[in-house]
Amino acid sequence: MNKKQLSESDICDKFIRPAMVAAGWNGMDQLYREFPLRAGRVVVRGQKAQRDKSTVLRADYALFYKANIPLAVLEAKDNHHAIGAGMGQAINYAELLDVPFAFTSNGDGFVFRDATLADGVLERNLTLDEFPSPQDLWDRYCAWKGWSDDVRRVAAFDYSPSKTPRYYQLNAINRTVEAIASGQNRALLVMATGTGKTYTAFQIIWRLWKSKTKKRILFLADRNILIDQTMVNDFRPFKGAMAKLSPNAKGVERVDAQGRVTVDDVDLAVNKSTKQVDKSYEIYLSLYQAVTGTEEERNIYKQFSPDFFDLIVVDECHRGSAAEDSAWREILTYFSSATQVGLTATPKETAEVSNTDYFGEPIYTYSLKQGIEDGFLAPYKVIRVDLDKDTFGWRPTAGMRDKHGNVIEDRIYTGADMNRQLVLEKRDEAVAAKITQYLKATDRNAKTIVFCEDIDHAARMRQALANANADLCASQPRYVVQITGDNAEGKAQLDNFIDPEKTYPVIATTSKLMSTGVDAQTCKLIVLDQNIKSMTLFKQIIGRGTRINEHHGKTWFTILDFKRATELFADKDFDGEPVQIYEPRGEDPVDPPVPPPADQPGDGPDSPGQGGGDHTGDGSGIIGDPPAEPPKKYVIGNNVTVAVARERVQYLDAHGKLVTESLRDYTRINLRKKFDSLDAFLQTWQQAERKAALIDELERQGVLLDALAEEVDKDLDPFDLLLHVAYDQPYLTRKERAKRVKQRNVFTEYGPVARKVLDALLDKYADEGITAIESTEVLKIQPFTSLGSPVELVRSFGGRQQFLGAIRTLERELYQDQSFRVS
Repeated sequence: MNKKQLSESDICDKFIRPAMVAAGWNGMDQLYREFPLRAGRVVVRGQKAQRDKSTVLRADYALFYKANIPLAVLEAKDNHHAIGAGMGQAINYAELLDVPFAFTSNGDGFVFRDATLADGVLERNLTLDEFPSPQDLWDRYCAWKGWSDDVRRVAAFDYSPSKTPRYYQLNAINRTVEAIASGQNRALLVMATGTGKTYTAFQIIWRLWKSKTKKRILFLADRNILIDQTMVNDFRPFKGAMAKLSPNAKGVERVDAQGRVTVDDVDLAVNKSTKQVDKSYEIYLSLYQAVTGTEEERNIYKQFSPDFFDLIVVDECHRGSAAEDSAWREILTYFSSATQVGLTATPKETAEVSNTDYFGEPIYTYSLKQGIEDGFLAPYKVIRVDLDKDTFGWRPTAGMRDKHGNVIEDRIYTGADMNRQLVLEKRDEAVAAKITQYLKATDRNAKTIVFCEDIDHAARMRQALANANADLCASQPRYVVQITGDNAEGKAQLDNFIDPEKTYPVIATTSKLMSTGVDAQTCKLIVLDQNIKSMTLFKQIIGRGTRINEHHGKTWFTILDFKRATELFADKDFDGEPVQIYEPRGEDPVDPPVPPPADQPGDGPDSPGQGGGDHTGDGSGIIGDPPAEPPKKYVIGNNVTVAVARERVQYLDAHGKLVTESLRDYTRINLRKKFDSLDAFLQTWQQAERKAALIDELERQGVLLDALAEEVDKDLDPFDLLLHVAYDQPYLTRKERAKRVKQRNVFTEYGPVARKVLDALLDKYADEGITAIESTEVLKIQPFTSLGSPVELVRSFGGRQQFLGAIRTLERELYQDQSFRVS
């Protein structure tokens, strides 16, 4: 057998896989072909998005000791390559999977890279018969880690088979389990919102519990919805061993499409009559507040002995558990002998509060920026809207009174005062109008969260949005709802809001309640009308939109910012840039033209007049605890108008750099950079054997032709579109190009059937474009099938090569009739 004639896939099937199987690797749960690592970054232009296929990563083989315990990767090449040609890729994949072993092969043998240096050699060549066994690599791995037999047993314990973790989840789970098995009693995991912290926590608990390393476990969160979602979703395999710990706990309430409340069947650990705890469960889930609030609630956790729990997992640990004087820290101190694991997307590090001071340096970090780059999190664009009274300030006339008769303090009021000390009702209308304008221009059913200053503001904004969308709200009263802690009707709609299958509610106005822990997979618009200076709160709010749900068309989202909160993007602690920032001016549409390339929470009601986040006490407008005497709000009605001062949008280009040009300008700059002259572009276009391949390459570099055509507002051939935009050339329509080729009568050398095929191809080009006639399937559809079978039609040209030659001639004729000028 001549290996040079075999494809890479054939090499894998005939040589590489058999060699690994012969060495003892089980093909069912130890060898994974085309193992997915990165999903591919989502590129956004205007209202269109697509995955950049060039950023998708898959390892040819991932080798596992047991399911979800990775040990090595292997990169394969065909036999035209050297044995070690794929080592660069293999090292990259090994780093992502956090493993020390990497292999490459071309079918003749293997290059084995052992970063443990078990034999003192980093890389060596192996024959096909010398591939190491799973036990050999596992022994090397454990020796490298310095594990005892007991740690080895726990580290190799099986996962719950609920679903396959992503590579970074594998790393987080394995590192945490290994650290705890090795005796570490405090651990911190930092994972961006939307990357599966709760699922990661479940797998950590599962392995420690099943291996009997930890027998009694407490999972703490700070919102009822976090506990409820966890019990009925990720933690469902614990059913029977798991209970909800709260003196006033109910089942998990859900609201169906008809508004009926149902209660999921979950075990409750506290007897409602006697308030006694059932200690027969092994896994308890509780709110901090449910066991550290009133004296009755404090008695709940003190019914447990201090050494009752072996493991405590603290969700959203950037909250109260980070502060030494927090009531929430009390429960962690009481159970101080337990191993404690903190989970957060936004660790707090200030002079007064520190997660790392308590939990230690993070065992593993997976950032928002990395999640977007890998394609597991949604990128976003930002539309900044500056209102005139916020930007330039407003001063009352002498002795002016508000609508309630209060004399307004004489000073200049700016953006930091709006909805805190000054309420301009016309401002609410202006904000609601811009939100509605954006939704009308894009998708009126796009799930939207409007973050307001406080409950009072959220209530007014709900009304303003209902009026702005009266055409829908008249028949769909739940199109806009207020979801705040004091609003039972609104809170009852939260499940419907976050359910991808439920259309209503579409718009939710809130202040604090939805800033964290709300799994809104299809949220496409986040509106910021809240003073935010806390990076923790900012990241938490941004996290409400970062989840991807491709099944429901959610691959990116928009932030509509009325408070310049997105200036925090410039902060050194922010790790995820926007793909676009847009600041429209005056009456410009809020939907931009197609351009280029989280507070002291509680389960109880939000407090009117309070914001969320951290309060520094410096009067800078930072959201947090209110002053002792809440400031009086002056309310002004229709006698003070509010208008848009400016708007702007920015996108990240294909290389991750911010650009502010229009897509037309972006295309011009980048095409002229790629092709240093018009002649170079024309030559490349004419020489491209398949124009579709060149078009794909340009789109991978961020030139999205569909979006560009929308901006130019012309349905042109990509050739004409690019010439017109990048080189200021006059354009022809596809019909004009096809007609000119027919008039030249250039296909006289072909027989009557072949000429009919070419005429039909020109018509097809005129209707659908160049990629349609390059498709191998084109001869299988009308009108070609009426002329004969594909085989017969190809034969009319003299054979396949002659047919392909005729297509190339047709394309050359299509693009040659043009007089060019370079500006």
